[in-house]
Amino acid sequence: MVNQASSIQTVGGRSPMPSPQLSHRHISHASPKDEGARTPAAPAAAPGSDIITDVVGNFGIWQLRTILIIFLCKIPAAWFMACIIFTAPELYPRTEFTCDTSYLNSSSSSNYSVSDNQCYVLDDSSGSRSECEQFTYVSSFDSLIMQFNLVCLRDIFIAWTQYWHLFGVLVGGVMGTKMMLGISPRSTYCVGAVAQILCGVVTGYARDFSLHCAFRCLSAVCCAIMFTAGQAIFTDITAGMHRIGAIILYDTFWSIGVIMLPTLSSFFSSWSLIYVGITFPTVMLIVLLYWTPDSPRWLLRHAVDHHSIDNVEQMVREGAEINDRCFKIPPDFRQQLEQLSERLKTAPAPAPWTQLWQGRRAKTHMVAAHLALAFFVINFMGMLLNIRSFGRDYLVPNTIAMGFSEIIGCFLALHFTLKHNKWKWQCAGTFNILAGMLGCMGWLFTGADSMDAELKVSLWMIIATIPKAAVSCAQSMLLACMNELVPANKKQLFVFSVITWARVWLLSAPFFNVLKRIDTALSLTSYSVFSILGGICTCLLLTPRTSTAPVMAQLEQQEQQDKKEQSPLNAPVWTIESDVHNTRL
Repeated sequence: MVNQASSIQTVGGRSPMPSPQLSHRHISHASPKDEGARTPAAPAAAPGSDIITDVVGNFGIWQLRTILIIFLCKIPAAWFMACIIFTAPELYPRTEFTCDTSYLNSSSSSNYSVSDNQCYVLDDSSGSRSECEQFTYVSSFDSLIMQFNLVCLRDIFIAWTQYWHLFGVLVGGVMGTKMMLGISPRSTYCVGAVAQILCGVVTGYARDFSLHCAFRCLSAVCCAIMFTAGQAIFTDITAGMHRIGAIILYDTFWSIGVIMLPTLSSFFSSWSLIYVGITFPTVMLIVLLYWTPDSPRWLLRHAVDHHSIDNVEQMVREGAEINDRCFKIPPDFRQQLEQLSERLKTAPAPAPWTQLWQGRRAKTHMVAAHLALAFFVINFMGMLLNIRSFGRDYLVPNTIAMGFSEIIGCFLALHFTLKHNKWKWQCAGTFNILAGMLGCMGWLFTGADSMDAELKVSLWMIIATIPKAAVSCAQSMLLACMNELVPANKKQLFVFSVITWARVWLLSAPFFNVLKRIDTALSLTSYSVFSILGGICTCLLLTPRTSTAPVMAQLEQQEQQDKKEQSPLNAPVWTIESDVHNTRL
């Protein structure tokens, strides 16, 4: 619904008093033919445009404020996922933990000795060997490992706790989507934030390992509910390439959280206090909800009375005022909102899952998108946790380097989408193939014992951060642009299917890090192979050249039109030729 450029409206909906000069200038003796030639054609409405987009615009200060507030929820989500790096740092045998043999019933004829790695007790008289069951710890940091004796063969349970976190992300994504069928995204976000605070504190003070895993899972559920509901809000109030750019850059705040985590952890001497430290900043997110709007189209779709329409009208008017677009509000604004509400309520149901396989290149896109995102999310999470393999002494710089590589990858995805939109999939896929090949080169120096330790770790990080940036690039591009691959009635189900499938396979990510016990290069190579396979699948994607894909030329024309319409003073003014030198107001 494109408003007439000459109909300038105030916030109250009343037309301003016309100026005498403007009234005089509209008195023209031009013929209808000349007038038609002079009148600029109204710009075509963007695909999917409605009264809300027409009034608040594709992007502005209002949307930017909302996006920045919602993006903050990614920071505690990153903290809860990656905190295991600092709550369970590796302990060194003999210096930081030793086997305590006092639990054994020794006799005068039995002598016991302990293996060098402090994991086994040897009976010198019989020659038998058994696992050590009791340990003594000497460390200035009270870690999760010390609390639950997760040393030696029990360190597999570190991956087990991470499994439950990722399972919570899977459940939380599905739960958040289902909750928004009856609860507004803003309310869903608030529920997730409050529950996350409660679950996070219990997770930190749980003294039973099963209880700790259970509440770590619940904390992840709450994090996933928050960023799922948050994305539903900012994707509803943005449009065009601004919406795609916002989704691509959503994970940059995740990376900022990863970069901040070492500094935050350094303030605490216990793993329990780290959990408290990463939990309570969520209180600020609840406070910032005051400046966070709800999803206007969700409210219209579920409107039950005129009060719901009133809330949306007030919200959109506030957005138009902040964006300096009050002149775009038409006189029948309320009626158009009611009409939009009726259209949303009577919209056809989404296509069933079986129809996702029907259409040109549909099977290729279904298989390739599902496999690609599965490979990438395993790589994205697993490679971050894999930095524990490079040594405890280098955790801080390695974590920060991983965070910056993720940010670089997100901006590369934005660059490919804006500047190479036609071949963006192939650019991201090729980047992952080449980066994955580089990551497999760790075997060249993994056995070089004579190499300087710091140089070796630096080489490990170089061949790890480049694939990490490539995976971040492709993953963010898939999350933002994969709905272009299908028609409008299949978008929502297609995205839900791909993301849920990927999160199921994400559950395996922590266990690939166990391969470091064989060789550090083996765990890194496994992730590099995933990067190569994901890159191949991404190269098979091709956005249809139809109206479902964003067309750059049309978007540039729309942006130019938005710039012209920023002020009512830029509206076209008709003049007549006379001896008087008229000026434009």
